[in-house]
Amino acid sequence: MLRFASTRILAAIPTLLIVAVAVFTLVRLIPGDPVSLMLGDLADDATRAQLRERLGLDQPIYLQFVIWLSNLFRGDLGQSITTGQPVLPLVLSRFFTSAQMVLPAIVIAIIVAVPLGMIAAWRQNSKIDLFVVGLSTLLLSIPTFWLGLMLLLLFGMTLGWLPVLGYVSIANQVVDGVIYLIMPVATLVLHEVGSLVRMARASTLDVLRLDYITHARAKGLSEGEILVHHAARNAFGPTWTLVGLILGNLLGGVAVVETVFTIPGLGRLIVESIYGRDYAVVQGCLLFVALTYVLVNLLVDLLYPIFDPRVTAE
Repeated sequence: MLRFASTRILAAIPTLLIVAVAVFTLVRLIPGDPVSLMLGDLADDATRAQLRERLGLDQPIYLQFVIWLSNLFRGDLGQSITTGQPVLPLVLSRFFTSAQMVLPAIVIAIIVAVPLGMIAAWRQNSKIDLFVVGLSTLLLSIPTFWLGLMLLLLFGMTLGWLPVLGYVSIANQVVDGVIYLIMPVATLVLHEVGSLVRMARASTLDVLRLDYITHARAKGLSEGEILVHHAARNAFGPTWTLVGLILGNLLGGVAVVETVFTIPGLGRLIVESIYGRDYAVVQGCLLFVALTYVLVNLLVDLLYPIFDPRVTAE
């Protein structure tokens, strides 16, 4: 297991280097000048040149990349152009905010979707199956921003049960933090349940057609015992892979939900930094998202043998 993990970590290093080059290049292709945005149109050329020199933007592109990469290896992602804050603490604080919303949503979605998908596969072509498939397709088709707005309209403005604006961190106030996260988490759960249900159903159907399931039925086991004790673990493997992809995507890509519910998370920080031409923050956020993807998929691979007995770390 240790050798397998070490091999995967070493294989991820070239990927991260390629991502670093791509991120640095793409950010520099964004139209606009951060110096002009910071100083405005009334600043003179001398002031602009002085600020550009202080930010290192007067250096050649290749030299800017070398300086940024050398600082990166020391754990220094630079400072925000607009606020002057160090990028790494800023990214980590916003990531923690996004994680408060994403991790509970993933756990709840798994608890809801996997049993529904397995039941739908067990009752294939029945009314239950048609209902579950139809509901999952509907949830998967609804945009998250529209779903979030409908929840705000119903539970926030019409019923008045939940707050419409603002955010309270769980680290500061647990009860209020949970209340403010109910609707964002519900939005993510409803959307991700659709894809997880479809994957759980498809993988369960494949497992139920295998010979060892037929042998279990021939032994006189009930359908419930077969589903729980024989099919569940083997069917959960492909779904676990999808969970890893969804988790990595949500941790860096929930800007729409964070904007709808005014949550200062990582996705919203990326969007705001792109609009502000804040090169250092955009680069730090995108690189951190790529690192998150690599670590999440590594964790998925390491835990895969636990959920699928047919797979071993060797």
